[in-house]
Amino acid sequence: MTEEAVAELNYLLEGPEDARVLVLSNSLGTTLGMWDDQAPTLRERFRLLRYDHRGHGDSSVPPGPYKIEDLGRDVLAMLDDVGIERFSFCGLSIGGTVGMWLASDAPERIDRLVLCCTASRFDSDTYDARARKVRAEGVGPIADAVLERWFTPEFRAARPEAVEWAGSMLRATPAEGYAGCCEAVRDADVQDRLAKVRATTLVVAGAEDPVATVDQAESIRDSIPEAHLVVIEGAAHLANVEQPEDVTRAILDHLVVEEGR
Repeated sequence: MTEEAVAELNYLLEGPEDARVLVLSNSLGTTLGMWDDQAPTLRERFRLLRYDHRGHGDSSVPPGPYKIEDLGRDVLAMLDDVGIERFSFCGLSIGGTVGMWLASDAPERIDRLVLCCTASRFDSDTYDARARKVRAEGVGPIADAVLERWFTPEFRAARPEAVEWAGSMLRATPAEGYAGCCEAVRDADVQDRLAKVRATTLVVAGAEDPVATVDQAESIRDSIPEAHLVVIEGAAHLANVEQPEDVTRAILDHLVVEEGR
């Protein structure tokens, strides 16, 4: 356990007060602004709650290392404070891993689940090395390499302003927060939890994602009862930024099916 059991999370709550709650959880090295392209549409249908992970954005920065269960308990404590009992959850990358932990540890609270560009376990050596480098030198030295993994070469060439926007979030992330979350990713292994997930689940993968591959997405789909998979063409790791309309549509198609749209 870390020294601070629960972090104080920065969050933004929008949308109709009587609507079903949807929580959006961002990737390593981004803030709740990562979902800016999805938020206008989603908050028309849902009580939308976006937040910054511990060590990111305007959330508190307890000393690391962190664990995935720390990040999951942060979410539950935040929702308890707001007075939200049951919710749907959509997370990307580390946010998706948090979602898998939540859906297996607190299944009675999860309605529907969307797991974007994520894995049940990541390459531990990569994230261990990155945590050590960021603690020693800050986030700046690893930023360019991370952005190359976030976006396809075609997107980086066509949309340099979007890449710079994403890069500004990454470079502004506190070094201790980024390193602590790298260590959470390094140690995370929720594969054995997936059979316990009872929430109706959508897995979303970027066809060109080098961080969380389509093969890893297929493994999640095959491990969660009755889960299904959507592959987003022309997208790497931040598929919701690179192909926002396709990702928004996939989320809506999964979450509002009960309402018949």
